[in-house]
Amino acid sequence: MHKETITILGCGWLGLPLAKTLIAEGHAVKGSTTREDKLDLLRDAGVEPFLVKLDPEMEGEDLADFLQSDILVVNIPPPRRDDVAEFHIQQISSLIDALRQSPVRSVLFVSSTSVYPMLNREVSEDDAVDPESPAGQALLHVEEMLLQEPGFQTTVLRFGGLVGYDRTPEKYLGRMTEIAFPDQPMNLIHRDDCVQIMAEIIHLQQWGEVFNACSPLHPRKLDYYSSAAETSCIPLPPQASADGPSPFKLVSSRKLVGALNYTFLHTGA
Repeated sequence: MHKETITILGCGWLGLPLAKTLIAEGHAVKGSTTREDKLDLLRDAGVEPFLVKLDPEMEGEDLADFLQSDILVVNIPPPRRDDVAEFHIQQISSLIDALRQSPVRSVLFVSSTSVYPMLNREVSEDDAVDPESPAGQALLHVEEMLLQEPGFQTTVLRFGGLVGYDRTPEKYLGRMTEIAFPDQPMNLIHRDDCVQIMAEIIHLQQWGEVFNACSPLHPRKLDYYSSAAETSCIPLPPQASADGPSPFKLVSSRKLVGALNYTFLHTGA
């Protein structure tokens, strides 16, 4: 396998485990953080660290060196703010401007299944129209911006809800006052699968694609949290009253499984 230089924009909860996997495979990895106190953590993991911010303009030292790579992984979720769509579009516009001056020819963009509305059925990659949340609207817009750029090929990876390690149902139970839409099927993916899928896309050079990535089992929300409450001895919050059936979307990863010949490590996340 050809060993490449890979830059990860956003080397945190998901980006750092990806970096470690890619380094173990023999790739040279550069990674960014927005916090100076995290630079040593990246360096100790074998990552060449950079302090980079998109606020919304791209800022940092040695940005040209940071983007001196074959592949860029973009792993920065839309920020939680009132003007999220406008701000995130400005962030990615600034990034694209920098990419046009760089040798990067392949981009892996981490998106989300929030680009899909609740269609009360299974959804595939073609069903991303009229997202209901501002963050989903922002992501769908910037996906298109990246996919349409002629200077590099982009693959968009739409993850379900990220779970694993410190992101457990028990952790969220303590903050919940009620379980809304208890019959809703959940679209989840474990961090181990996220990392493995991204590494496989890079290994197989699957560029110019849009993939969903969710575990194949979709537990009912009530069952998911009831099981966690039982094993952790945390009281289960009451179910929210509903006028009718829970709206839902069942995100299919069939396309990804076929393209990568992928078997999920955690089927129920």
